Amino acid sequence: MSSNSSMVNEAAPSGEEAGELEAISGAEPLAAKRTARIFCIANQKGGVGKTTTAVNLAAALVAQKQRVLLVDLDPQGNATMGSGIDKRELQATLYQVLIGEASIAEAAKTCESGYDVLPSNRELAGAEIDLVELEERERQLKHAIAAVADRYDFVMIDCPPTLSLLTLNGLAAAHGVIIPMQCEYFALEGLSDLVNTIKRVHANLNPDLRVIGLLRVMFDPRVTLQQQVSAQLESHFGDKVFNSIIPRNVRLAEAPSYGLPGVVFDPASKGAQAYVGFGAEMIERMKTL
Repeated sequence: MSSNSSMVNEAAPSGEEAGELEAISGAEPLAAKRTARIFCIANQKGGVGKTTTAVNLAAALVAQKQRVLLVDLDPQGNATMGSGIDKRELQATLYQVLIGEASIAEAAKTCESGYDVLPSNRELAGAEIDLVELEERERQLKHAIAAVADRYDFVMIDCPPTLSLLTLNGLAAAHGVIIPMQCEYFALEGLSDLVNTIKRVHANLNPDLRVIGLLRVMFDPRVTLQQQVSAQLESHFGDKVFNSIIPRNVRLAEAPSYGLPGVVFDPASKGAQAYVGFGAEMIERMKTL
């Protein structure tokens, strides 16, 4: 056995962890809910394509006639800028929504790609301090989304790469979690930490929360280790792994500098086509949850 194979086997999730992932499910099927399907794009590891997935999935769903709200829960505001909205010129942001000074209807912006964005900027970093003194501080986002849920088919929440009060607000508001991850050794190690976080939120804050699926991103089939990790994910988590695989793609990386999702910036690119396929898979998966 090669050293790479040995490392992958050591980091692979145990059968118990796979069972825990399967066990995290809500009492009511999502298909029975009449309001928006609300999902967090989350991973405690940075640089794994959360924002790229959020903006491109939003655009892909719009292309399939879905009404979408993208919530930028990261103070860096990358999803805001990547959607073509200048975070430096905002009068109202997610920060004002969380502290009760504005509604989502007042703060949201419709971007060129056709979905609404609840934008953020550095001001959001101060929300952690302001939220501490509020009752139900972990549920402020949930209450705000409830007021507009009937206007959308999907609400996508782009979470920061930390377990913070902001992330807890996202998880408390969501029906499910989409976990983008690279097929690398350290990604497997971090996955169990994220699953444990979701399990705790499910038990203490949000019994409807479940893991919708793992999305393999930045995938290069020429790298043997990535093929091995991908196979481990399929073996341990089965249908919790999306069929869609997002390749490593230069056009996806270039698109944010133009304020566009890759799906809009270069629809013919392999990355864009993969996200369009992922959007279709998400719509189909909602019929079975």
